[in-house]
Amino acid sequence: MDFLRAHAAKIAIAIVTLFVVLLLGEQLIVNRSHRMNTDVSASSSSQQSGDASPASTNTSAPSVATIPTYGIEVIRSMPHDSHAFTEGLLFHNGDLYESTGLHGQSSLRKLDPQTGKILKRLNIDAAYFGEGIVIVKDKIYQLTYQTGIGFVYDLKTFEQVRTFSYFGEGWGLTYNGESIIMSDGTSSLRFLDPDSLLIRKMLTVTANGVPVKNLNELEIINGELWANVWQTDSIARINLQTGVVTGWIDCSFLLTPEERSQADVLNGIAYDAKRDVILLGWKNCSKMFEVRLKSKEKM
Repeated sequence: MDFLRAHAAKIAIAIVTLFVVLLLGEQLIVNRSHRMNTDVSASSSSQQSGDASPASTNTSAPSVATIPTYGIEVIRSMPHDSHAFTEGLLFHNGDLYESTGLHGQSSLRKLDPQTGKILKRLNIDAAYFGEGIVIVKDKIYQLTYQTGIGFVYDLKTFEQVRTFSYFGEGWGLTYNGESIIMSDGTSSLRFLDPDSLLIRKMLTVTANGVPVKNLNELEIINGELWANVWQTDSIARINLQTGVVTGWIDCSFLLTPEERSQADVLNGIAYDAKRDVILLGWKNCSKMFEVRLKSKEKM
């Protein structure tokens, strides 16, 4: 009994995690089948983490009549490595960090927030396809696509300090101050304990009552969750308490037709709270955009 009392919280988290894994099993298996059919086979140089090629990308906003769509204003564009298959993007204490994907090309990077220049880079073993990242305290957490293994690095040195495992696929990560929030390409978000990395709870994202699938890169902005939706040029604004989409953000105008033909899908959201600016990126694009949200919805 003393052992049970002392470890009650950990036991509870473990039970919740097992229950969620059983519930999600079927959904994640279906999702993996869908991604494998639309993914790496497109070309040997485009081994995407479930992201379609530009030719098959649906660039219009999800069609939800009662949910407002917001525009953005561009502050400036900045250079970006066009060879970087962006999977995660974030600001931390004014510094900019990026995770890139593809087997043999995955990396963890620290970038100059003004020029996009690579200041520090760690190449990931070719066996792994890098995905989303998040920083909690002095550690960087990075997902991988289908191997079920995540990495934890020292923030200053990029030295790997541990690994962790999870069920299903890894897509995006962010942190709300209490839990690490993870997407896996479905409509479900996992809230993870930052220490044990076990699931605390799940949240289904819906728009007009319909689950929103293909949630990818995540970012907390002024108390709400922003999420790239794979195969669209739209970002979902999500209520973190209910999972309800409260608005769409239309990013379809940011790239010219020529730039779009050379880039992959929209993916990468970073918020610099000190300057109150948002950085948006595409995979394999030669530029990123600093933007602000327009206060009124588009007419």
